[in-house]
Amino acid sequence: MIVEMRRGASQNQVDAVVARAHAYGFEVQLNVGTDKVVVAILGSETGRTPTDVFAVLPGVESVTRIMRPYKLASRDFKPEPTVVQVGSLAVGGPRLVVMAGPCSVESQEQLAVVARHVTRVGATVLRGGAYKPRTSPFSFQGLREEGLHILGQVRAEFGVPIVSEITEPHQIDGMLDNVDIFQIGARNMQNYPLLTAVGRSGRPCILKRGLAATVTEWLQAADYILATGNAGVILCERGIRTFEDSTRFTLDIASVGVIKRFSHLPVIVDPSHAAGHYALVPTLARAAGAALAALDPLTAR
Repeated sequence: MIVEMRRGASQNQVDAVVARAHAYGFEVQLNVGTDKVVVAILGSETGRTPTDVFAVLPGVESVTRIMRPYKLASRDFKPEPTVVQVGSLAVGGPRLVVMAGPCSVESQEQLAVVARHVTRVGATVLRGGAYKPRTSPFSFQGLREEGLHILGQVRAEFGVPIVSEITEPHQIDGMLDNVDIFQIGARNMQNYPLLTAVGRSGRPCILKRGLAATVTEWLQAADYILATGNAGVILCERGIRTFEDSTRFTLDIASVGVIKRFSHLPVIVDPSHAAGHYALVPTLARAAGAALAALDPLTAR
């Protein structure tokens, strides 16, 4: 349920709505805009609670039920697009942000060479994996703590934000000093304890779409992070598993349009994981750029 406060509603009036929600046993999430406050009231019984319980309170402009299964990621809760700040970098703003780097950190020399090249050609975020979950237990799993140390060294040398994958909650403390953006991989999209722990860290995070997840399931996973009060969620379309076997995964460009229409969260695209071959990356990257450049009229509901 969404309670939209009137412009200029007082803090006491907002507090009264929050107190009424808590009295019914509901959780509350606030979206404080520049001129009004929107209160998301969350709980399994909100669908049966009369809206006039909140509509009659002073300062309330309207009360609306959210019919979609995702709540905090919905534009019903936050109509304006979210921009995630990483230092001076804005993800979800008017400028295209390019993130590039090796799948796995293998050495300081390797990462420095890659960082020098990708920053020279326009990338503003360096990615590299210290922890790498693999389908096979016999595949390289990353340098782990040594990889984090290398990421920190290269970040200091090039002055570029670092994004790296996290696979378990206990890794958070060791990553905070060296990583600016946590990445939650496709295989962990529905690892709810990990989502909650990353949310509570307060660090911006990239949430990749699961290999066989619907957009709705993806946005519900985002709600786990948003429910901790961490608004710094960046969605990443990286391809889904279909019957097609000429590429590693099928890049669902349509999901970008769906996200922009129904969610306020910024979305990025990973063309390399979907392609599975470097020769296909430029084509998918151009398609992603075109989809991400869609103007606001295409997001109209």
